[in-house]
Amino acid sequence: MTETLDIKITKTQHSRLNETDFNNLQFGKTFSDHMFLADYANGEWKNFQVVPYGEIGLSPAIAALHYGQAFFEGIKAYKHADGQVSVFRPEKNAARFNKSAARLCMPALPEEIFLQSIAAVVDIDREWIPSKPNHSLYIRPFMFATDAYLGVQPSETYKYMVLIGPVGPYFSKTLRVKIETYYTRAAEGGMGFAKSAGNYGGAMLPARKATEEGFDQLIWTDAKEHRYVEEMGAANVMFVLDGTLITPSTRDTILEGVTRDTVLTLAREWGMPVEERRVSVAEILEGAKNGKLTDAFGAGTAATIAPVGSISHDGEEYFLIDPKEREFSQKVLRELDAIKYGRVADTHGWNYLV
Repeated sequence: MTETLDIKITKTQHSRLNETDFNNLQFGKTFSDHMFLADYANGEWKNFQVVPYGEIGLSPAIAALHYGQAFFEGIKAYKHADGQVSVFRPEKNAARFNKSAARLCMPALPEEIFLQSIAAVVDIDREWIPSKPNHSLYIRPFMFATDAYLGVQPSETYKYMVLIGPVGPYFSKTLRVKIETYYTRAAEGGMGFAKSAGNYGGAMLPARKATEEGFDQLIWTDAKEHRYVEEMGAANVMFVLDGTLITPSTRDTILEGVTRDTVLTLAREWGMPVEERRVSVAEILEGAKNGKLTDAFGAGTAATIAPVGSISHDGEEYFLIDPKEREFSQKVLRELDAIKYGRVADTHGWNYLV
């Protein structure tokens, strides 16, 4: 039997729920009334708390600010028609959370602490979960080093937190993407498979340059030759090429996406040919030219299923068919939504009920 955490709960004296415009939710800018905190020191996790959302006091010398020991996860909770609340596949995020921790020389967080911390704060703020279609509660667990010491070595103390807030769709349009052939997101032997804060900091300049050129997202390529597709800026990338679902195989430069795994699982159950392998830029461009590339989309927690409308490479843009006419991505999006919102039976046990 799993031991229940001793969580100290301090509720807010002033809820912001009625002050929040749920018809105008910008992703990641609205937070609920409460957050979760825990501390790591002397080899153990302790001080489990749910407190009102707000600022926390930190030394300006903490290791996270100077040496980058910080990482996060992204999860969503959904409200079902019968009022039940479910978090989608948090056990997968718990496993990836600890892979990130290990790569950054940070302590593991037991799965039960991860799950119970999320359940505690989601339960208290369940009224913040939107009921509108394509809306959900975004959950951001994260950990950072707190030693106040200016020395290049792993911290001995850490803080773990969970923030939550209501969100609408991450992308509201079909994406115009560019294949990146100069900048690099991750190199072999690096930490591209971890959700390290530094990975995202390094991606901001090329992403901004792409935005200035009129693109919505980048498709990153391998660091050595820029010949192979890796992932998009906000999601794993998937293609339907000549009737086969193709996606880059996970390696130390690519995140093991939870949505990616879910899509692959459903595709195999439906009898669709699936290939996880190195995917060359050349074959994607050739498929776009000859019409064999019939679908392309990003798959991620924030993005869900984000259709790609065009792919640009070396100044040439290749347009794909209208997303509404794409059989696979439309089908998988409908199925994902049906499972997450409790409209069909959860035969895989993916919904963690709070």
